[in-house]
Amino acid sequence: MQALRQYIHPGWFLVAPFLLVVVAFYLGPLVNILWLSVTDPEPGLGNYEALFTSDSLARILWTTLRTCLITTIFSVAIGYCLAYAMVHAHNRNQNIMLTLLLISFWISVLVRTFAWLMLLGHNGLVNNAFETIGLIDRPIRFMRNELGVLIGMIHYMVPYAVLPLMVNMQTLDPRVMAASRNLGASGPQTFWRIYLPLTLPGLVASSLLVFILSLGFYVTPAILGGGKVLMVAEYISVQLLVTLRWGTAAMLGTLMLLGVLALLWVMSRFMRFSAVFGGGATR
Repeated sequence: MQALRQYIHPGWFLVAPFLLVVVAFYLGPLVNILWLSVTDPEPGLGNYEALFTSDSLARILWTTLRTCLITTIFSVAIGYCLAYAMVHAHNRNQNIMLTLLLISFWISVLVRTFAWLMLLGHNGLVNNAFETIGLIDRPIRFMRNELGVLIGMIHYMVPYAVLPLMVNMQTLDPRVMAASRNLGASGPQTFWRIYLPLTLPGLVASSLLVFILSLGFYVTPAILGGGKVLMVAEYISVQLLVTLRWGTAAMLGTLMLLGVLALLWVMSRFMRFSAVFGGGATR
């Protein structure tokens, strides 16, 4: 026992009960999902083989990846502009902008989605306004297609894109940009050659965060897509609640989990996680 105490820090005995709870209530269900993916409806890799033989699964995966990629590109681009404006704003304006940004996290995704449904519907505010001022003759189909899903997802993801970028930008030394200008570089040259490369860790973190969160979107595609834009999360729900194909649902859940872990691993090959989120930087 004395020898064991030499190698184990006493703090681990305090952490052990909570670690057991995590293992039982978190890792346990994950292992169960992995088990179902290779045993239901029969033992084997039949569920995973469907990824290469089923046209419907391939179409759903491609729709999910395409939608998440477009959402990430636009969310990060908009978030970069907002983060840049917030970091370089006056302290009072910066606090107001940050407060408005944080308030957006308190609004439910369901409320946001129904708000867009009212705005962009066939008889929504946007179409009625366009018809009133004579820009269109017939309502634009914003809903029940990929356009509506993208609008709703980008709107929801922009605040998540802003935070890592803002943290990263706040760690930059403004004297570096001032030195660039003093040496004769123009504003655009300073931005493209100095500022943008220095904010690359924030861009990577923001893109990764938005893409991972977008993979699990369910409410927005289900409502704004109207069943015509089927993504992986909604398809898993259908397999669980309608067709009762738990093995297929478990396989897709496992695929998403492994995909997220792979993204984190790839990012760790290029940079430290602490650097991505602004840790260890100096002003």
